Amino acid sequence: MSKVYNVYCDESCHLENDQMPVMAIAAVWCPQERTREMSQKIRSMKLKHGLSKFFEIKWTKVSGGQLDFYLNLVDYFFGEDDLHFRGVVIPNKNQLTHSLYNQSHDDWYYKMFFVLLKEIIDPNCSYRIYIDIKDTRSEEKRAKLEEVLRNCNYDTTGRVIDRIQQIRSHESQIMQLTDLLMGALRYHNERLSSSKAKLAVIERLQQRSRKSLYQTTWPKEEKFNILRWRAGGGEL
Repeated sequence: MSKVYNVYCDESCHLENDQMPVMAIAAVWCPQERTREMSQKIRSMKLKHGLSKFFEIKWTKVSGGQLDFYLNLVDYFFGEDDLHFRGVVIPNKNQLTHSLYNQSHDDWYYKMFFVLLKEIIDPNCSYRIYIDIKDTRSEEKRAKLEEVLRNCNYDTTGRVIDRIQQIRSHESQIMQLTDLLMGALRYHNERLSSSKAKLAVIERLQQRSRKSLYQTTWPKEEKFNILRWRAGGGEL
C-alpha cells in the first residue's frame, strides 16, 4: 500500500486585476497518519500562549501581542521532520503576457498549481490535496485542478491524486500554518517593512531555514522549498 500524504494549499493575490503585483502560492504537506497529532500539538501551543484553541493563525494577524506564539510555531515547523513547505512566488504579475502563450489567466493559474505541486508529488505515493475556499468559483476551480493534475501525472484512476477537496482555513491547523509561511514569503518579496512583528517572524524563518526567502532553492529541497518564477518561464 502506498504512503498517503495530506497537502494543504493556499494562494495570495492570484486574481488578474487585483492591483497586487506579487503573487504567492504555497503548500505544506505531511504524512496523513500524523495529521491529527500535529493539529493537536498546534492547538496545545495556542492554549499555552493564552489563545483560544479556535484562534485562527493568519499572516495578516501577526502582531507584537502574539509574536512569541508565531515564533514558536515557526520553531515547531522546523523541528518537526514530517512537515514540509513549498512556495512559489511570482514577483510581478504585471509582466504576464497571456496572449503570447494562447492562454487565459485561469489557464496560467492552473499551470502555477502544477508548478507548485510537481516537486512534491511522488508517483509511488498517494496524495489528498486540500485547497482553501476563496470565492464562489472554488468548486469549479477544484474540479479543474483535479482534472489538470491527474492528466499531467497520467493518473486516470486517481491512484496518485486521491482527492482534491475544498476546506475552510479555520477547519485545519495545518492549512493555517500554510497561510503563515506563505504570507511571510510574499511579504518579504514585496520588500515591505511596516510591521516589526512580521519582520521578526521572517528573521526567524531565515535563521531556521538558512534561506534568504528571495532566492530559488534546489528543486528537491525537502524542508523549505522556494521557487521565484518569472514571466516567460524559468526562475529568478
